[in-house]
Amino acid sequence: MSTEITPPSEGNLAEMVIDRIADVLLVVADVGDGDYSARLTSQLERDHPITTLFDGINEMIESLGQAQMRSRTYQKELEEKLAMIEVQRAAIRELSTPIIEVWEGVLCLPVVGVLDTTRSAEMTESLLSAIVEKKADCAIIDITGIQVMDTGTADHFLRMARAVRLLGAECLLTGVNPAIAQTIIHMGVDLSGVVTHRSMRNALQHYIEDFIRDKD
Repeated sequence: MSTEITPPSEGNLAEMVIDRIADVLLVVADVGDGDYSARLTSQLERDHPITTLFDGINEMIESLGQAQMRSRTYQKELEEKLAMIEVQRAAIRELSTPIIEVWEGVLCLPVVGVLDTTRSAEMTESLLSAIVEKKADCAIIDITGIQVMDTGTADHFLRMARAVRLLGAECLLTGVNPAIAQTIIHMGVDLSGVVTHRSMRNALQHYIEDFIRDKD
């Protein structure tokens, strides 16, 4: 928008300013609506107070437009970075929850590192989805990579095992070292519903023997 001011034929400066207030308000309204191309123009002398005022307002609008452009650019870059971070997080979650089909119908979930509520929920969701997708009969949760187990961690595994059994699959826990075994006993954690084995190899052998026995 361009508001053109023509030299007054009569009247004093005060009357001229009052007449131009509406023009200024219109341009300000356009700027408020996001039109930073709006400008005030005057055909008065360059050193006229009205021209000086309009020049100052136009400079402010120009600065606001540039600032808005920088803000939008920054916002776009920030959104792109956040999207990239989310993609990386998803990749890390997938890599930290590798579900391996070690035998037909047998899935293995090796657990390494700290298991908190969020990671436990993600692991459980991934494991259950894999069981349904591959029609697995058995899930082996290998905790060889877990060095320390507290009550919360043990509870996460119990919940995971119960969820697996609800889908009709057998859940085996492997890799329980002596320190973790003593900790579980000391904490009084009830693992009666979970079959444990020293290693994944032992668990797989157990499953195969049962499978052959059932076939016979």
